[in-house]
Amino acid sequence: MRRSLATRLLCLPLIVGLSVPGLGGVEVVAAGTITPIQHVVVIFQENVSFDHYFGTYPDAENPPNEPRFVPKADTPTVNGLTGALLTNNINKVNPFRLGRAQAATCDQNHDYKDEQVAYHAGGLDLFVETLGNGTSPCKATDVMGYFDGNTVTALWNYAQHFAMSDNHFDTVFGPSTPGALNLISGQTHGASDPTPAADHEVVEGTVVGDPQPLGDKCSTRDAVEMAATNRNVGDLLNAKNVTWGFFQGGFRDCNAFHIGSDGKKKNDYIPHHQPFQYYASTRNLDHLPPTSVDMIGQTDQANHQYDLTDFWDAVNAGHLPAVSFLKAAGYQDGHAGYSDPLAEQTFLVETINKLQALPEWKTMAIFVAYDDSDGWYDHVMPPIVSPSASAEDALTGPGLCVKSNPTGIQGRCGYGPRLPLLVISPFARVNFVDHTLSDQSSILQFIEDNWELGRIGGGSFDELAGTLFNMFDFRHRAAQLILDPTTGHTVPKVASESSTGDSAQGN
Repeated sequence: MRRSLATRLLCLPLIVGLSVPGLGGVEVVAAGTITPIQHVVVIFQENVSFDHYFGTYPDAENPPNEPRFVPKADTPTVNGLTGALLTNNINKVNPFRLGRAQAATCDQNHDYKDEQVAYHAGGLDLFVETLGNGTSPCKATDVMGYFDGNTVTALWNYAQHFAMSDNHFDTVFGPSTPGALNLISGQTHGASDPTPAADHEVVEGTVVGDPQPLGDKCSTRDAVEMAATNRNVGDLLNAKNVTWGFFQGGFRDCNAFHIGSDGKKKNDYIPHHQPFQYYASTRNLDHLPPTSVDMIGQTDQANHQYDLTDFWDAVNAGHLPAVSFLKAAGYQDGHAGYSDPLAEQTFLVETINKLQALPEWKTMAIFVAYDDSDGWYDHVMPPIVSPSASAEDALTGPGLCVKSNPTGIQGRCGYGPRLPLLVISPFARVNFVDHTLSDQSSILQFIEDNWELGRIGGGSFDELAGTLFNMFDFRHRAAQLILDPTTGHTVPKVASESSTGDSAQGN
């Protein structure tokens, strides 16, 4: 790995134009879009590396008393855990399978600096020492654990019937907030000076930790805001009068909670998971409700920031926004510690089942994506498209991520760890694994291109992002896939569109 470091660390993806693979001669009837997709729903989950959920895909162990997963014969392979990676790993212990009874795990270390140390200039050999959570009852070696299709059954079934990527990365190293900011803006630089308690949350004006949004009535600790000159995708959508919203569980009530997977109370709303609250142009600091259901997706006192219940109110009233970001309540967001894959599966399946039943499904694309890796082991060294030299960098030495960034923007060492990404859509390629290099800002770029919004500017990663259009085929229709929220297995189908793609029942 180290011998190839020079070429791998400085590898730049191609800048993508507006060419749409798979569109062929399809007539685009959607007003204001370059594809037939008129509705995008981004389900943004928490803290999972690719190998943690898909390392052995499509092969599951299938022990007794766990939901079985048997792949289709023609399932493509992924860049996963095989051979010496499983039996003679260069980390302290080999990766090991976590069974369904072990779904509730401890949260691992996933700090910006510590993740770079673990990746060790391409060695990827310091996960246990650096990222493993050794606080009792956790063991530091837990960081090498992974699940298979007997636990994350629904996600593996979605991958069988739709499209997934095995070459998708966190835009930068680090925790949730940078990932959320990169999803909507491709930019973590431009933060206000932090309070003294947040001196490791922001470095040289760049967010590297999890400060909360300044002024959010639910914020309880160190907080920052992005500069007024910073833009996000909401600003671009507003300029084109495209309806949109960010819908988060618990947004309506700061004190709403559920019991998490660790048996403790967990607030539904987590302030640093709401990226639009960091921007003066798109924030709703007092969590005001929409003035009416008819206004959801449009500009009013809610300013496009809503509770998750508002999403379903809009759907039921026939007002599904063109672009929707969905954030589960904390206990169902998949974050290790207070959530787990089974609680996450319930949320994902119930949500996606409902979306497939809508008339808008026929023009919809759902992205299931993640904000960071939680520090879980992944064996792939990301290409470094953004070097950095700040006090919080450590990839290739103290204070160094390859070299200083020539743009002068430090603290954006990336790409970071590899993450899962799935596309669920009538237009998704069926049982397809995409190897195109992409990152969190590729979702931003997809929205920008589909509605011809232009780019964020100001050094946003959307200029470098790899395309996601390769995961679509607009000439054919994929069948619906209705799953059981508990087992992740297929249930009898509801009426679906005729399909020239795959129509198998799944597992």
